[in-house]
Amino acid sequence: MNPLCDMFGIDVPIFAFSHCRDVVVEVSKAGGLGVLGMARMGPQRLREELRWIDDHIGGRPYGIDILMPSTYAPAGARKFDLDNLLPETEVAFVRQLLDAAGVPPLPDQERETIINNLLRELSFTPEESMEMLDIAMEHPISLVVSALGSPDRELVSHIHTRGIKVAALAGKPKHAVKHKQNGCDFVIAVGTEAGGHTGTVSSMVLWPRVVDAVAPLPVLGAGGVGRGRQFAAALALGCEGVWCGSVWLQTAQSEVTAPIKEKMFAAEPEDAVLTRSVTGKPCRTLRSAFTDAYDLPDAPAPLPAPLQNILWWAEGRTRVERVTAKDYLTYPVGQLVGDMHQQRSVREVIHSMMDELLESHEHINTFVDEQSSA
Repeated sequence: MNPLCDMFGIDVPIFAFSHCRDVVVEVSKAGGLGVLGMARMGPQRLREELRWIDDHIGGRPYGIDILMPSTYAPAGARKFDLDNLLPETEVAFVRQLLDAAGVPPLPDQERETIINNLLRELSFTPEESMEMLDIAMEHPISLVVSALGSPDRELVSHIHTRGIKVAALAGKPKHAVKHKQNGCDFVIAVGTEAGGHTGTVSSMVLWPRVVDAVAPLPVLGAGGVGRGRQFAAALALGCEGVWCGSVWLQTAQSEVTAPIKEKMFAAEPEDAVLTRSVTGKPCRTLRSAFTDAYDLPDAPAPLPAPLQNILWWAEGRTRVERVTAKDYLTYPVGQLVGDMHQQRSVREVIHSMMDELLESHEHINTFVDEQSSA
């Protein structure tokens, strides 16, 4: 049996990261394990989302994903004084960029309320993540995943006392080794092809190096996985399953709006760019006029996380999405976006992956048999 299927009592080792509760539920009900990303919600919304999952998942296991960055710039309380928090030059750069594009500013009488309602949903610092983790552990979660940074040994032990497994993402073997030393139950090796926060090493190179570095600890392959052939490649390189994120963005259940899906369906792999312009840390996201602007010679350097994230949400995203300024719309997505051409259901994605995995297995077996008899 597969060690991760045994660990969680699931049918297939497909772990699905999503900010959407519907995707989490559908993946778990289809035999995989859904993992809810919590970085874009505050405490009250998290309680509501987890209660909804508990009511709809039918007792199937699920997990949560939190951010625990080792480096970040303090941002203060959840109510933000943007005039004192963000440097004037960086704010002016974003405002002037959108003004020149004809994107209207937020109404003066509503601006503060709109911005603070959005920004209080961000959870980036370790303190905010711990608050969210405490809330999550009031629910029957099976897994806690650290997306940025290695959870310390004391925290891992605390989570383990609740019968909950712990994992962490790694873009380098040394990060994976630290996760193992701190007591994680498995590691997620994330190649640069992945959407969101990622490193610079490709999956084909990274996966076997991480597998060797932490053996016999199980490893999930992540970064560029959305088809059965990619699933087969992960298994062939020593992984025990896969961690997928971008592939769910195309589904009917995802949180992505129709205009952003339309941009994704027209995109090529190179339109998923690795940039610090959105969060302050390397993050692969859909190319837009906003990300392009930060590549210009006169652009300011992105602020450290989470200040750049706050800048984009407060001075950019709120204005852009209010009027659906398509050229400026962006969303974290991996290079897999080039394979996403139409909307499908979560269940269709999983069935397609498993069918192609079986085809890949037959293809490899045929090759091995032919070489053996040659």
